[in-house]
Amino acid sequence: MTTMNTRTDLLDLTPRDLTRVLEEHFRDRGQPRYRADQVREWILEKLVPDFQAMTNLPREEREALGESFFLGEPEAVRVAHSSDGTVKHLWRLEDGELVESVLIPASDRLTLCISSQAGCGMGCTFCATGYGGLRRNLTTGEIVSQYRASQRWATSQDEERGITNVVFMGMGEPLANRKALFPALTLLNQAYGLGARRLTVSTVGVVPGILELARRPEQFRLALSLHAPTSELRRELVPLEARFPLSEVLDALRVFDAAGGKRITFEYTLIRNVNDDPELAPKLAELAAEFQAFVNLIPFNPIPFQDWEPSSRERIRAFAQVLEAWGVSAAVREPRGRDIDAACGQLRARAVQERDAGS
Repeated sequence: MTTMNTRTDLLDLTPRDLTRVLEEHFRDRGQPRYRADQVREWILEKLVPDFQAMTNLPREEREALGESFFLGEPEAVRVAHSSDGTVKHLWRLEDGELVESVLIPASDRLTLCISSQAGCGMGCTFCATGYGGLRRNLTTGEIVSQYRASQRWATSQDEERGITNVVFMGMGEPLANRKALFPALTLLNQAYGLGARRLTVSTVGVVPGILELARRPEQFRLALSLHAPTSELRRELVPLEARFPLSEVLDALRVFDAAGGKRITFEYTLIRNVNDDPELAPKLAELAAEFQAFVNLIPFNPIPFQDWEPSSRERIRAFAQVLEAWGVSAAVREPRGRDIDAACGQLRARAVQERDAGS
C-alpha cells in the first residue's frame, strides 16, 4: 500500500485558500500574479487532472507546481455500464482504498452519487457498504475529485451532457465526516458552479450534523434515510438509532426545516416482511406530512451477506397510495444498475473479494 502524499492537494482548498496559496507560490518564484489565475482556471473550469496539462504555463513552472502541490485525482479501476444507462465508477485513491460513484441519467438531469468515506461505520443492515466497516474518512479533495473525474468522463461521452445534480448517497455517512464534507459542499457550489439546491446530503440521522447543516446559509437539500417510521423497528435496521433516536432526529429536522428553503426528502427502502407492513404506511405519511417531505420508496436491492428480498409491487403500490391520500408527494424509485452491482458498496465489495482471493 502506498503512503499518503505529503504535498498539499490543491483540490482540498476552498476558492479563497486556493487563490492565496497559488499567489504566494508564484510570488516566491518571482512570477506574475496572473499565473495564479491561470492555474485556478485549469483546475476549477477546465478540470485538468495534472499540472502537465496546463499548457500556457512554462515547463519549469509546471514542474515547480508538482514539487509543492498535487491534484488528488482517483484512478478508475472499473467503469461498469448498465443497460438502463447508469454508469458506475470504482475509484482507487492514492493509498489504495476503493470508493464508488454512480452517474444516473434522467431525461433532463445527470445525477452523480458520490462517496464521503471509504467504507462506512453505521452498520445499516440493508447496505453492502456497512458490512465492510469504516476504513477511513475521505478528504475534501477526494470527495471533490469524484465530481471532477466523473464530469470529465461524462462530457467525453457527450459534450452537452454534464452533471446537473450531486447527491451524497454513496459509500459512507456524510455527516460523520463533516470536516471534509462542508468544504466539499462549498467547493461544488462556489467553485464548480452547482446550485445549492442541486446538492443533497443524505444521512441516517447524525443529529449534530443535521443541526450544523441547518446553520449553513445555502439551501442545500437533506435526505433522511428513514426506512422505518417507528424507533423500535428503525433500531433493527439502523444501529445509529440507539445513539440518536427518531424523536431527536425529528427535532433536528424541525430546526432544519425552520431555516427555510431547505427541502427534506425521506428515503424508505421497502424490504419484504421487514418494514412493509401496511400498518406502517400511515405512520410514514404522518411523519412526511409534518415536513412536507418528498418520499422516495425504494425497493430493496439485494446485497451479499443478506437474504432479504424486495417488497412486492403490490405492497409498494399500497404504500404509495396511502402517502398520496395524505397529500404527501412520493415516487417509487426504480432500482438502477442492478446488472452492474450499482447498489451502494456492491462493486467495491466484489473488487475487494477478488483482490483478497488473488493475494
